[in-house]
Amino acid sequence: MFKILIAEDDKELRQLFQHVLTKNGYTVKGVSDGKEALDAMDSDYYDLIISDIMMPVMDGYELVSSLRESGINTPVMMITAKDAFDDMRLGFLSGTDDFMVKPVNVNEMVLRVGALLRRAQMINERRQTIGSTLMECDSLTVTTPKESMVLPQKEFMLLYKMASFPGKIFTRQQLMDDIWGYENESDTHTVDVHIGRLRERFRENEDFRIVTIRGVGYKVVKA
Repeated sequence: MFKILIAEDDKELRQLFQHVLTKNGYTVKGVSDGKEALDAMDSDYYDLIISDIMMPVMDGYELVSSLRESGINTPVMMITAKDAFDDMRLGFLSGTDDFMVKPVNVNEMVLRVGALLRRAQMINERRQTIGSTLMECDSLTVTTPKESMVLPQKEFMLLYKMASFPGKIFTRQQLMDDIWGYENESDTHTVDVHIGRLRERFRENEDFRIVTIRGVGYKVVKA
């Protein structure tokens, strides 16, 4: 079960997030500022952090910067009442993975949390094998008995995502959200373009093939 840490000084909002995420199957702990979040992480492991920006003692920017400077890559979703580009810029520069503006739609938050955790899980696993084809996240490399090639990041993550669940159908929108992120303004045709490139690269691969499910999306099947 995934464990989530919430750093939010508004007690009612913190309790709301905890309630919603617990109902959706997560184990959740709440703290009131960035320092308490760091203390909590010293004593336990968390898969995801949800942090407000404006907090006493230590704000969200300081929290994320401190984590990244310590080499901790736990995904962070930052939440703020300020709907300003500068806040988003500072958040992403400090190492934030996603961003939501208050008032938060809790249903959207649940979707974003799921996408962040899936992406983090893919990265943490680092490598995936299907047949004799090896995919390594650290180098974005796909190695077969015949050759080894480095793929563009989005192509690699798209293939890695589907190859991790052979036979599972992914809609174009699922792939778009997981690989490109919810904030991306590209349409789902982008997925089709990348799938076409992957098919061309691996048309002679004997371990897997990418199947189109008409009107739905794609899946990787073992050959």
